[in-house]
Amino acid sequence: MTETPIDDRQEPTTGTDVAGVENRIDGGDAASVDGLEYEVVTTPVLVIGAGAAGARVAIELAESGIDPLVIGKRDHGDAHTTWAAGGVNAALGSLDPDDDWTIHAADTLNEGHHLNDPEAVELTAKHMPDRIRELEEWGMPFDRTDGGKINQRYFGAQSYRRTCFIGDRTGEAMLETLIERARELEIPYRDNVMITRLLSDGRRVSGAVGFDMETGDGLLFRSDHVVLAAGGFSAFYRRHSSRDDENNGDAQALALGAGTRLLDLEFVQFHPTGMVGDRYGEEWDGRLVTEAVRGEGGRLYNEDGERFMERYSPDQMELDARDVVARAIAQEVREGRGTDNGGVYLDISHRDADYVRDRLPSMVERFESLGVDITEEPMEVAPTAHYTMGGVDIDFRTGETGVEGLYAVGESVAGVHGANRLGGNSLAETVAIGKLVGDHVADAVTDDDRQPAVTGDQRALAEREFRALEGLAAADGDLTPRALLDELGELLWDHAGILRDEESLREGLSKLESLRERTADLRVDGDLTSRSFEFAVDLSFSLTVAEAMFRAALERTESRGAHYRTDHPDTDPDWRVNLVLSVEEGELSIRRRGVGEPSEPVQDALEEGYELDYHHLE
Repeated sequence: MTETPIDDRQEPTTGTDVAGVENRIDGGDAASVDGLEYEVVTTPVLVIGAGAAGARVAIELAESGIDPLVIGKRDHGDAHTTWAAGGVNAALGSLDPDDDWTIHAADTLNEGHHLNDPEAVELTAKHMPDRIRELEEWGMPFDRTDGGKINQRYFGAQSYRRTCFIGDRTGEAMLETLIERARELEIPYRDNVMITRLLSDGRRVSGAVGFDMETGDGLLFRSDHVVLAAGGFSAFYRRHSSRDDENNGDAQALALGAGTRLLDLEFVQFHPTGMVGDRYGEEWDGRLVTEAVRGEGGRLYNEDGERFMERYSPDQMELDARDVVARAIAQEVREGRGTDNGGVYLDISHRDADYVRDRLPSMVERFESLGVDITEEPMEVAPTAHYTMGGVDIDFRTGETGVEGLYAVGESVAGVHGANRLGGNSLAETVAIGKLVGDHVADAVTDDDRQPAVTGDQRALAEREFRALEGLAAADGDLTPRALLDELGELLWDHAGILRDEESLREGLSKLESLRERTADLRVDGDLTSRSFEFAVDLSFSLTVAEAMFRAALERTESRGAHYRTDHPDTDPDWRVNLVLSVEEGELSIRRRGVGEPSEPVQDALEEGYELDYHHLE
């Protein structure tokens, strides 16, 4: 079942055909066995995840004549993409005509400390201008320059103004645009579905198993092509910028259980500016204050009124790399120069008030609701877990994972961002790589895949999972899933946060193992439709991926990007390798893999040494 520990994972059932056991209902759409009823759904391509990455894959499939089924955990249009506020990168040159895709790629590699997959970076940078123009054609209402071009703003560590935007609601506008395009193409969609296991024998995938979160009914999805687009795992942490019910490691745990490899799980990005819960209320703790605030000239001050980034990064100031700014804030707080609430101040009030309202409308509205006028006074901020660079190991031209028929895309995967993500590149990756993956999957679908048959073995594995889920729902111990998730969040924040060392990581791993043992005393309050049950499934995913993350963080004995080891504070050239994680004979295995080199044009851009000059904003 999904809560099985990494070192005790069971192989999928591969027995004799048991097709005679079940009673088919309504032409094969439903089945029952021993009182267990569930729905059977067949589709040529199953897309798990309904954010921008999943939507863009599905659009490409539909435009190629394939009818995929997209499933999501929430209502249609309610995906984490909507929280990506500040913008999306593309070297359009609207304001800086010297910018081009090679410089975009170079900035991405530099920000990723050269652990990125160079091909993935170049594919993203090269294709993004076309993807932006495509989104524009589909109706995305980008902000415009006075001359009518798509406007662009600075984001941290970018050499030029490259980030396209719609105020500070870019992700929301992008997802709305993609969903509208999907509706025009009549792409089938099913919401409020949670997947708990992929049907896989470790060599190929044949579908997925889960349940309807509104009815509790079991669901067996039969497909020879499954695309994972279910996000990352930053919500593990106590302070994070996601909602509590997303980015829980679903994609990574499902992929690992299906027999794929994971990559670079030690790299978790802490965004410098999350809201401070002790100031604004617990429900706001960690909520993102978009990088667009700093991109439009926002300044950071400590409690003493010092603009402290002058000490840490006098050239790039607040727009240095996210890992640099986050560590600077953490250092200020640790050394007693933070606010009483454990943060620092972010101030945009020196800019014209009407300009701030025009460029940052969502931030203005949010803080006004809390009694703060950001055109007149500063915001209180502190780092928050925001994005995971690690994920499923894929071929970026195809999305292939090494398990036949299983693909992955978006924050589910690793490769584009290396050791630290360049702001504005997350939305870029979703549509640039999403189109490529959709195109490849469309070519891979055969006529036989359009209505795949359901075998007895597939039903047997699904029915085993349904019984396990019912058993989980009936758990009547003393510990609630929510309480254990909260404990996990504290554990990760304390032992695998912005600053790490071997002693703390080992202590954290030991506590994690103890927490896993205590799940034997779990209590689920409600049936499969309850939030308690949903959190129980989230807990199983989280424990699996958190263990892998701890082990990868212990393995990498250097500091690079978002992974900062205080006991190994330097970047070691010998550690310019990716860490590949897989389950071998029931045990988690970690091996090193060399990183490729960029193409000659991108290498030339790297050698040119382009760099943002913050003082252009002064």
